[in-house]
Amino acid sequence: MPNKIIALVPAAGAGARLGESLPKQYLDLDGHPMIYHALAALAAVPRIERILVVLALGDACWHRYDWSRFGDRIEVAYCGGATRGESVLNGLDHLFPVMDSDDWVLVHDAARPCIRSAQIEGLITTLEHDAIGGLMAQPLADTVKASDEHRRVLRTVPRAGLWRAQTPQMFRFGMLRHALDTHSDATDESQAIEALGHAPKLVAGDSANLKVTYAADIDLARLLLRARAS
Repeated sequence: MPNKIIALVPAAGAGARLGESLPKQYLDLDGHPMIYHALAALAAVPRIERILVVLALGDACWHRYDWSRFGDRIEVAYCGGATRGESVLNGLDHLFPVMDSDDWVLVHDAARPCIRSAQIEGLITTLEHDAIGGLMAQPLADTVKASDEHRRVLRTVPRAGLWRAQTPQMFRFGMLRHALDTHSDATDESQAIEALGHAPKLVAGDSANLKVTYAADIDLARLLLRARAS
């Protein structure tokens, strides 16, 4: 039997950098909360057995929306932590009774609404026989500058071999749980796996898979989704 694949979407953050009172995963994006678009892309991938959404303990927004389109494909766990790493680890603990160590967990940001199902399927195909796993990423095309505390340029950083990390990130359940248990301060799953001495595989994505962080990103995401729909 092939190893099962479970998607995990950490959605316990507040999105303070957007300056909105509503957590950013619930901000309206063409008639749906932002997280809806990411869930729709994941749910359209048949090989993903289930999608676990990790919410903050006091989340009061999820129940306001209609999720019936997804049937029983989505499970919600109110076990989010103070950081992304804690939320993912708590989600892994929630999944522990139904997962084998070699099963796959595919973690995707709720704030990346423009991911396409075909990209997710491509990531799974590339990584399904890998011993470690990997992540979607994009080679850096911009010139990169390092600055001092006064925002003065210190030097230009060579961009050869530099990638911008994205999600999804897909790793073996047992390895990822151990990595986050010992490195819960990691800013993404790959960093935690790297801290164990492993080298995750980079799978090329594209710039359309943006992470909504600032207000201008919402308009860009809306344009991308509308262009795709038309």
